[in-house]
Amino acid sequence: MILTLILTVALMILLFLSIWMATIFMPFAALAKNFPKDVQERLKPRLAELEKRPFKEKFIGQIIFILCMTSMLVVMLIGGIDGIHHNYDYWQFLLRFLIMGIGVKAFDIIGLDFFLLTKTHFFQHYLPETEGCAGWQNFGYNRKQQLKHCAMIPVCCAVMAWIFTL
Repeated sequence: MILTLILTVALMILLFLSIWMATIFMPFAALAKNFPKDVQERLKPRLAELEKRPFKEKFIGQIIFILCMTSMLVVMLIGGIDGIHHNYDYWQFLLRFLIMGIGVKAFDIIGLDFFLLTKTHFFQHYLPETEGCAGWQNFGYNRKQQLKHCAMIPVCCAVMAWIFTL
């Protein structure tokens, strides 16, 4: 159980780092689609300039983002491999992955969407042209997306538990 909590915290840290690095480097325009609509509008000039940025700068951002995502996969694999070594059955794997998935989603909603987005000026620090956008105070602007993610977590966890019990 302690390893499950450690892995969950590691996933939370990696999620934050991936968002932070994506905000700093903005390696591709699709990342801006996660912001509120008014913020996306204010970011259009910056996004248009992305193609003109030096290859090296874009490449660094892409590599860091890929490393964060790959690290998240590795953390999940560590949880699975540890479960194999401890002879977990399907339900133990499912519980581990549900704790990790729900923990990260709770961190995403409470820590990132609520606290980081609406209570701090984190994004405005890196994207100053978005200062004053009402979207930064609109907690729940991505409610449909979050609900889809929440619905997918048990499904993905069940599949991962099944894979590791094969």
